[in-house]
Amino acid sequence: MSESILVVDDEKDLVDLISYNLEKDGFTVLKAYDGEEALRLVRTRQPHLMILDLMLPGIQGMEVCKLIRNDPEHTALPIIMLTAKGEEIDKILGLEVGADDYVTKPFSVRELLARVHTVLRRSTMEKGIEKKGIFVYKDLHIDYRSHVVTVENKKIDLSPTEFKLLKFLAQSPGRVYTRDQILDHVWGDETFVETRTVDVHIKRLRAQIEKNMASPQYVLTVWGFGYKFADIE
Repeated sequence: MSESILVVDDEKDLVDLISYNLEKDGFTVLKAYDGEEALRLVRTRQPHLMILDLMLPGIQGMEVCKLIRNDPEHTALPIIMLTAKGEEIDKILGLEVGADDYVTKPFSVRELLARVHTVLRRSTMEKGIEKKGIFVYKDLHIDYRSHVVTVENKKIDLSPTEFKLLKFLAQSPGRVYTRDQILDHVWGDETFVETRTVDVHIKRLRAQIEKNMASPQYVLTVWGFGYKFADIE
């Protein structure tokens, strides 16, 4: 059975264009033109990925994304957000509410299809890592169960916070996280922790696992947004 993609946008011509190209690429397509219908289809049809426009009638795209991320049954649904707005703040907000990726209108269909394949591949890999409990990329090896990290077969002694930081980023390779998101997931409800703390711990983590601090290959900076683990093809 082919993977199903839910396309949500109030521009019917755009939905048809995206759907046509997704179907040519072998996907099954579901269509919605507002937030309410999108949520209904997520719950009843359980798509493998959603392409979600930011500006929708009724429930806006940001709110749809928040509702899905707060639903235990669908919190892991990959979401690519579409937006006609190019400002950094809109992209950051999209990532903050849980979008896996974003594409700014106007965009090329080829670019969108490439993003779809990348996000689906990442989602499949995350499920495999979760099941096996082991992550390997280049010379880096992480055993989530034993909390053992090795680089070039040498054990690396990370602090508990450094391990949590590496684990959090490595579980979603290629996905960009803002400093606030990292604080929420790694430090949780600890009080008086500033976003600068993330930068300090990233620097310490890189000092342990990277060969070249000036050109890291594992934990990467995404200027203007935050950090991510390297994209894995």
